Amino acid sequence: MFFIRLDDLQGPEIAALLTAHLADMRATSPAESVHALDLTALRQPDIRFWTLWHQPDSTAPAVLAGCIALKQLDACYGEIKSTRVAEAFRGKGCGRLLVTHLLAAAQQSGLQRVSLETGSMAFFQPARALYQAFGFVECPPFADYIEDPNSVFMTLSLVESTVYNLHFDAANISA
Repeated sequence: MFFIRLDDLQGPEIAALLTAHLADMRATSPAESVHALDLTALRQPDIRFWTLWHQPDSTAPAVLAGCIALKQLDACYGEIKSTRVAEAFRGKGCGRLLVTHLLAAAQQSGLQRVSLETGSMAFFQPARALYQAFGFVECPPFADYIEDPNSVFMTLSLVESTVYNLHFDAANISA
């Protein structure tokens, strides 16, 4: 079974997952094009951070499967940050669960638009495909970003989108 919870970023599991995330970003992108946030930067009042956990049965400990964050840019506009699925859970629908949850929370918060920055390299193609499947389209740089050949900027209007539900059917996800 999978479950998502609002996370306080205190556990060693999330520290390890974010360390791996930052290492991948730094290995894939030039330093000036790495926009991933570390634990300190994610612990801000304008950022909500969720973790996805897998617990095969009630007697087994839960294992961290992924994470995602929503940074509120203003009353109507948010940015997706720190989307990461642990290696063992890739290709199993975990990214879809995380994005669905974030979009539902964004809509419930009254946000009208959500944007993101991701890499332009082949390494980031699965992430771009995931976002495109939700209806995200490429856009110009937003917030404090500037044009960068190593970045792809994407946006989604929540006004014109499906209403997302915070409750999901975890039975449809294999582990």
